[in-house]
Amino acid sequence: MKLISIVGSPHGKKGSTARLMDEVLKGATSAGAENETIVLKGDTVLPCRGCDVCHIKGACVQKDDFVRILGKINASDGLILGSPNYIFTVSAQLKAFMDRCCGVLHCQSFTGKYGVSVVTSGGGDEEPIASFMNHFLISTGIVPVGSVWATMGMIQGDEFPEDIQHKAFDLGRNLVDAFNRKIIPQDVKTRMDDFHQRMKNLIMYRKDEWPFEYDYWLENHPG
Repeated sequence: MKLISIVGSPHGKKGSTARLMDEVLKGATSAGAENETIVLKGDTVLPCRGCDVCHIKGACVQKDDFVRILGKINASDGLILGSPNYIFTVSAQLKAFMDRCCGVLHCQSFTGKYGVSVVTSGGGDEEPIASFMNHFLISTGIVPVGSVWATMGMIQGDEFPEDIQHKAFDLGRNLVDAFNRKIIPQDVKTRMDDFHQRMKNLIMYRKDEWPFEYDYWLENHPG
């Protein structure tokens, strides 16, 4: 299994989010996965301009790293998202990436991949953010396997408590296992099917305005 991990933190690979993600990756690599980590520094992926060019022509006009990152994800089997809790949601860096994936959502172009979410915070409220991140995965066609989080204000020293380390490690192994066995829980499948149909209806309705996405659906999602 080939993974792409995205760290949406200005602290990069030295921050708490990346360190917790590393615990997940220990589990995934122990199960045979390969990984490449990408750090969103703020200028790596710029905010969406809402210009619709990606829907019309299939490529973004902005000159940053988004298209390169998208290509890496398209060539992978899974995606790990990591973000700190910034005022009860994901970081601006990760949100910019998510917003730029509007064409991915429309085309359901990550279908068949598997993923997990990683969240850290100073004082709590991680679970709603992890749920939001996994909902994003579902919306792109990715099967979310789970999430892990840590409240850094409750942790002393540089090491994560053993229970968090074990949970993160197991999450990484479960990610690889779910991909290898093509496991999709029924509740996740229902949500994915519903969103898939929603995007199909949208593209059929806007087919004259969004020719690239219409042609993509005809070729990749027949029936």
